[in-house]
Amino acid sequence: MPPPRLIVGLGNPGKEYEDNRHNVGFWFIDQLARRLQAPLTPQGRFLGRVARIDELWLLQPMTYMNLSGQAVAALARFYKIAPEETLVVHDDLDLPPGSIRLKQGGGNGGHNGLKDIQARLASPDFWRLRLGIGHPGERSEVMHHVLKAPRREEQELIDPAIDRCLMAWPLLAAGDYAAAQRQLHLKTI
Repeated sequence: MPPPRLIVGLGNPGKEYEDNRHNVGFWFIDQLARRLQAPLTPQGRFLGRVARIDELWLLQPMTYMNLSGQAVAALARFYKIAPEETLVVHDDLDLPPGSIRLKQGGGNGGHNGLKDIQARLASPDFWRLRLGIGHPGERSEVMHHVLKAPRREEQELIDPAIDRCLMAWPLLAAGDYAAAQRQLHLKTI
């Protein structure tokens, strides 16, 4: 597999959203940018906060979650980055807090950010790094759940999961997705 050229962390911009479960993709990108010593800066042309390290781009779309594909497509098209060279980091209701799954392609599981990216790239073939946030149990509570901060005990599982993703970064950066999956999919309890 080719190494990723674009790493996208999904979330919503603004102070009122920064600690929400829906922003785990932003949390990952913030930490990866610090680790790579690549400050994120606003780029109007790409509708987000962007950092570049050689041929690798980091992106936090500032379009709000449901329109994330606008920013992803703008950057990917300009730099001719294929969906297969794109890794999207996002929250996943279907995984318990602290769980991680890495996969390529597939459906969107009702995630509006993924839905928009699939539509605007005209492909589902990008990679996804799914960080579990748990499900509230009731479908009617989903919106409220994702737009609230995790409970303390959930945050204590999510933070180490992000750390595990950062530890797997060298494998991801090399395009060794199989080895990254073996490392990330391990049970930690």
